[in-house]
Amino acid sequence: MSKAQVGDTSKADVSGMSKAQVGDTSKAHVSGTSKSQVGDTSKADVNGMSKARILVVDDEENLCEFMRIMLSKEGYQVETVQSARDALSQLENNPVDLVFTDLMMPDMGGLEFIRQLRESRPDTECIVMTAYASVDSAIEALKLGAADYITKPFNLDEVKHTVRQLLSHREVVAENKRLHKQLADHSSLDRFIGNSDTVVQLKELVARIAATDSTVLIRGESGTGKDLIARALHAMSSRASGPFLSVNCAALPDTLLESELFGHVKGSFTGAVRDKEGLLQAADGGTFFLDEIGEASPAIQVKLLKALEERIITPVGSTQPTHVDVRLIAATNVDLEGMVKESRFRPDLYYRLNVIPISLPPLRERRDDIPMLVDHFRKQIAKRSGAAIKQINQEAMQLLLAYTWPGNVRELEHMLERAVLFAKSNRVCASDFPEKLRNNAPVPVTFDECASTPTMETIEKAYIAWVLHQTGGQKARAASRLGIDSSTLYRKIDRYGLKR
Repeated sequence: MSKAQVGDTSKADVSGMSKAQVGDTSKAHVSGTSKSQVGDTSKADVNGMSKARILVVDDEENLCEFMRIMLSKEGYQVETVQSARDALSQLENNPVDLVFTDLMMPDMGGLEFIRQLRESRPDTECIVMTAYASVDSAIEALKLGAADYITKPFNLDEVKHTVRQLLSHREVVAENKRLHKQLADHSSLDRFIGNSDTVVQLKELVARIAATDSTVLIRGESGTGKDLIARALHAMSSRASGPFLSVNCAALPDTLLESELFGHVKGSFTGAVRDKEGLLQAADGGTFFLDEIGEASPAIQVKLLKALEERIITPVGSTQPTHVDVRLIAATNVDLEGMVKESRFRPDLYYRLNVIPISLPPLRERRDDIPMLVDHFRKQIAKRSGAAIKQINQEAMQLLLAYTWPGNVRELEHMLERAVLFAKSNRVCASDFPEKLRNNAPVPVTFDECASTPTMETIEKAYIAWVLHQTGGQKARAASRLGIDSSTLYRKIDRYGLKR
């Protein structure tokens, strides 16, 4: 396209354009421009837009210089390049808020530049500069992701207004994202109920590592909330806007698990009537949660290792690898290190998964959180059932505090739901819980059969039993309160028959 079509950007026509075309760029009107001509830059300072960085991409040096002068006077930081390839290279390490680009450039055209800009910098706004004769190309640029276009010769007021609008919109979007992330951070970790020292430290750890893109291995018994931590890590990460997908390796047979993870092509096995996208590919740009990773077969382990090392997967029956960009979070309730020693789990995969380990405490080790969990669950149960919130009497709460909870929080929730729904009054009593819970109550040690002056051994036995009861059977805490070593406490428990 000739300069006659896009506008002659020679020095005579840029530096000396008439006011009707671009406004007077003489010293009086550029260096000392009035507010009516360029807008009140103090307002830009207030909005924070004056610090915005703008890149102008055009093969005409004079036009680049004109745009630099005009936009700099508005308070923006302006850089110019005369090649689309140079612009992409510069943007790799120096992101900007807004890009102006011409459409007709040698080496790489504006449309291809916009396409690559959308892939590498999707959050960067782009304005197309074009002549009236190429408006169709400008519309094509809008379809590729450009925010707006301006036609040559420029109307300065329209250019400035467009820039302010786009940067203001960008600021609003950025603020919304920040608020959304703050809400996500708060709500995602709040779902893991508890305020004990152990839980507080756990939440602090999760908040620190969520911002990274490292692989995480979550360890914990069944029912401790491994899925909640995985979802919190995703919600608090830079991938929060992407998908969160998961699969339980223990829930599917080996052949089906492979197809679910990596996908398959039509005809790869009986029943494969069409191509199927794997979950790892569907989670591209987001997070994938592999629960019960210890149940994965050796064949699955090999493919997972390749996916972690090379970020590629190969669907079942295909020879064409596919690149995937996912953060992997794995979870297990078994001893993976022990499985590695027994040659039941690949050591190279284990080390790839165990980049950042997180250990979730069982409920019996954080009994201080039980009253808070009970309060949360009884409100949730009432909400689901449409009934009034029922109170938990003191005897019932003592039972809940004394039980060892082999099924952890999940068992507590289910047992409490049964008791709340079947309680005969508006208060849940000890009799509303199953027999295994009632039989778990500690046997009190009294001095009824003792002489008026009990021996030191009898007093010690009673005191240790009382401390064990107060700590919910947590021997480490009991030993700390008693001021003795854990090994000493274990010997006294055996000696006095206090194992219950």
